[in-house]
Amino acid sequence: MSARPYPWEANYPKGLPWDLTPPHETIPAMIGRTIAEFGDDPALDYRGHKISFTALGTAINEVAQGLLSLNPGQGARVALYLPNTPAHPFCFFGALTAGLVVVHLSPLDAERELAHKLHDSGARILICTNIGAMLGMAQKLLARGDLDHLIVADDAAYGPIPGMPHPPIPTDDPRVTTLDAVRATGRAHPAPLPVIDPDDLALLQYTGGTTGLPKGAMHTHATLRASVAIYEAFIDGQGRFPRGTRLRAICVLPLFHIYALVVLLLLQLSRGSELLLRLKFDPQTTLHDIEVNKASYFPGVPTMWIALANVPDLENRDLSSLLLVGSGGAPLPVEIGQRFERITGMRLGGGWGMTETASAGTGNLLDGMFIPGSAGMPLPGVLLDVVALDDPTRILPYGEVGEVRVKGPNVFKAYWNKPEENAASFIDGHFLTGDIGRIDPNGMVFFVDRKKDMILSGGFNVYPTMIESAIYEHPDVAEAIVVGIPDPYRGQSAKAFVTLKPGAQAFTLDALREFLADKLGRHEMPTAIEFRDQLPKTSVGKFSRKELVAEEIAKTTHHKPTL
Repeated sequence: MSARPYPWEANYPKGLPWDLTPPHETIPAMIGRTIAEFGDDPALDYRGHKISFTALGTAINEVAQGLLSLNPGQGARVALYLPNTPAHPFCFFGALTAGLVVVHLSPLDAERELAHKLHDSGARILICTNIGAMLGMAQKLLARGDLDHLIVADDAAYGPIPGMPHPPIPTDDPRVTTLDAVRATGRAHPAPLPVIDPDDLALLQYTGGTTGLPKGAMHTHATLRASVAIYEAFIDGQGRFPRGTRLRAICVLPLFHIYALVVLLLLQLSRGSELLLRLKFDPQTTLHDIEVNKASYFPGVPTMWIALANVPDLENRDLSSLLLVGSGGAPLPVEIGQRFERITGMRLGGGWGMTETASAGTGNLLDGMFIPGSAGMPLPGVLLDVVALDDPTRILPYGEVGEVRVKGPNVFKAYWNKPEENAASFIDGHFLTGDIGRIDPNGMVFFVDRKKDMILSGGFNVYPTMIESAIYEHPDVAEAIVVGIPDPYRGQSAKAFVTLKPGAQAFTLDALREFLADKLGRHEMPTAIEFRDQLPKTSVGKFSRKELVAEEIAKTTHHKPTL
């Protein structure tokens, strides 16, 4: 690949430079400036309750002071086991203000995975809420000795949730306290806040763990702040929105995931926008937020866009308040993006990022060059190149397919306690992403698949995402996941798992292969199909292949003859 100017720079609009020098500051300094500027303007909307920037700042300071009263020691880990409630921003910013390191846990994690993350990170303080079964799970972790302190945010203060209980918070265990009590202690006994350096560790963000135990990606205040600066530069430099434009953003993406954490909690709050906090995604609730609450920004993952695109009367709904939409977290099927654009007239551009890049990586321009199926071009300050699959030091020419590497001020520092993996993951100052793709001569980036998901079929590399994209063109298909299964002749072949649109009838494998005949090569054709009522998804709503792969492996093991 050539040196500068990089090909994507030629397609950047005037006023958007690729060069970037992010502010070298902490996250509390960034959000503190916003709180001072926007004061009584709304920062959060949660189940009809409005919380101003001033109230957010008060909560952050009280949580920080209250956590310091526990004498955890600077740099101690605090685990957040929280869905999208106000407790998350209170405690995320509060912990960082206290000089502590946040460890995110998913409400959908199993007990064993939660325990692993706690032990691996060293977190002995856990903050949870009493929504549904979360408090009960936290009490299990406390009982087995995984925690020293359990802090519970009482969600019942915001009113009842239909069909979801608010279990009472135990008062007979001295290790358990409420978030309100922690805040009261912080108000009554304020202590000097520690001095924090931008290069201090701020976050241990665990990867999905699709190939073994989850790994903690180490992000500093500086890497998180750089990611915010990258997105700011990309938005402001395109001139679509006047500098200072504040949005009303639907926040249904989970804040414990890096995508929502950066593009919503950090980026949008730092710009004075209002977050409409929602516990879970529902197409009709999202449409209500757009039509009635006049939401102007909705970032989602492909499964959300698939659900919205399949709403029968979507073309008759009033989506005029939307100024900005985006898709991330996984590749967006081309057919879904095109269907949304046909119905609404809005371009739905996807982008690429990962936990290790604090979400920022590539993005599609709001106007200008756009190629369906592309993840856009590298964002300001982010350098991508492509290297050979068998030699990560050999950089490939533009247009050739290989493993994508990334370098930038937003890239994480290392995996926590994983020296061997770190040595293998960083080559010549670049991080090997594990994603297979190419960069065309215009600087547009195309991701083919994850390296670990690639199917080796008869000596050919077969990419499930490419097959899925073709299957989505079938008029009866609602959702699709493709995985590799054992094949006695080819070694591996593709199997498609499909859900159907309402009223559609199941079709045969031969009918599917006939439909795909002009879209895929013979080596890419599925050799099996299975219809499901629903497909597995991760905690952030992305499709998950690992459960289906495990099922297929179990079938093979079960049918293996014994000697």
